[in-house]
Amino acid sequence: MTERLTTLGLRGVREMQLHQNRTVMVSVSRSVLRIHRGYAYAPDRILRAVVAFLAPETPSGERREAEEAVLAFPVQRYVTHQLTRRKRAGPARRGDRRLLAALAQLHRKLNERYFRGELADLPFRISDRMRTQLGEVTLEEHTDRVVEISVSRRHLERDDWYEVEKTVLHEMVHQWQAQMGLPVDHGPTFQEKALEVGIEPAARRDVLPALVLSGFQPTED
Repeated sequence: MTERLTTLGLRGVREMQLHQNRTVMVSVSRSVLRIHRGYAYAPDRILRAVVAFLAPETPSGERREAEEAVLAFPVQRYVTHQLTRRKRAGPARRGDRRLLAALAQLHRKLNERYFRGELADLPFRISDRMRTQLGEVTLEEHTDRVVEISVSRRHLERDDWYEVEKTVLHEMVHQWQAQMGLPVDHGPTFQEKALEVGIEPAARRDVLPALVLSGFQPTED
């Protein structure tokens, strides 16, 4: 996005920081531009409005028009996995410790196979609340660092372990985005990396309603 804004006339900015704060979408302080991640997907018309809004020589009337155009762009449509506090874990069940260990082992295996072992180890959480989602990542507020991966209990109980692997790999692509400083979304970088690691670049995979035999059977604690 820096190159696009520079090409469109942005001047006097030495650093750009991306964020997901919906209170202040675009601001400049001490030559540092802070801009919402969603604008990476905006057309040139919107980015020209950003440049006009930031330029000190822009007449006040034109600046108001530019501001309206910038704020009208639906940034949230392009940014998923909102920054969120870590969710409280549900009550543990028999076999959860074994299952969480298996998920952690799976993460390490996929990390070595597809990410050259460069992703950080993460804790897993089994979610009793997910009814349609299979998994999600939780981002740390202010840093965009992935702090955990959650997997639906229904998914773990109903689907084959091979499907669980695809879910974990999907969330690991989001972890890779975060570590690379990229927007954590389902945009072009996600789709390209998903195809590279061999999973469907779909934004969402739903819990299957039908019961299927699981290829992984955790023993009881």
